[in-house]
Amino acid sequence: MNRTVLVAVHTGREAAVESARLVIKRLVDAGITVKVLDTEADELGCHGIEAVHGDPGAAEDAEVMIVLGGDGSLLRAAELAKPAGTPLLGVNLGHVGFLAEAEVADLASAVDAVVAGRYDVEERMTVDVIARQNGRLIADTWALNEVTVEKQERMLEVVAEIDGRPLSRWGCDGVICATPTGSTAYAFSAGGPVVWPEVEALLMVPISAHALFAKPLVVSPRSTLAVEILPDTPGGVMWCDGRRKFEVPSGTRVEVRRGAEPVRLARLHGVESTGAPFTDRLVAKFELPVQGWRGRARP
Repeated sequence: MNRTVLVAVHTGREAAVESARLVIKRLVDAGITVKVLDTEADELGCHGIEAVHGDPGAAEDAEVMIVLGGDGSLLRAAELAKPAGTPLLGVNLGHVGFLAEAEVADLASAVDAVVAGRYDVEERMTVDVIARQNGRLIADTWALNEVTVEKQERMLEVVAEIDGRPLSRWGCDGVICATPTGSTAYAFSAGGPVVWPEVEALLMVPISAHALFAKPLVVSPRSTLAVEILPDTPGGVMWCDGRRKFEVPSGTRVEVRRGAEPVRLARLHGVESTGAPFTDRLVAKFELPVQGWRGRARP
């Protein structure tokens, strides 16, 4: 059976390009067809690979999409992998890299695990987003990490809604609606809770709200979140995963609900730094102090 892997890389970094060449050579030597994005093919300069357009069909026949870079690269790749249901395998070349499965030191082992088929696939919640102003559709999109409605110049005046019922009015810098995956991204920086990836929930986190009740909220994955920018107040901007931007004028209503399609992540077997419990990832990524921990008493 012919196997195909799509490789994407942050070509702005020479170290990333060199790592991608190593990955491609190892895959080609194993008899696997390798595809790369046409915008990256020239810089990679590898032989025996196929260049494809970076559109929603790019990952259509790929078994896995290997992404070399940071979380930003993974979010960019998710736009290509999600329509095809192709699992993403991230190799962290950035700083924190919460979405990545392997570190660059494990690159060869990670590729060998893909060649041998030693991986499982994990599904991560997404959110679907619709923004309208007086019935006019402004955006119909999605996000893996979060949707943010933010001020541009002056503070936003918004009313937050949960499941069709008004919750509170906030004068604020913005509002974040996040998934558990996004709880360690922008929502974390805004004071939101860390939610383990296997927990199914949606988060609403106000940003610098001037209100007595402005706490982060964790709600059912079946809930619908809404943020209404009040009429006769300044409009703002809506970002999805920090990548897709939409102007949202006053009077805009943004609705967020669980996405119809998840993003799939590959989880490797037999690679030293992968497969760790989420608690261990938190400790490693944020360099949390755990000195003095003794653990359970052994009988």
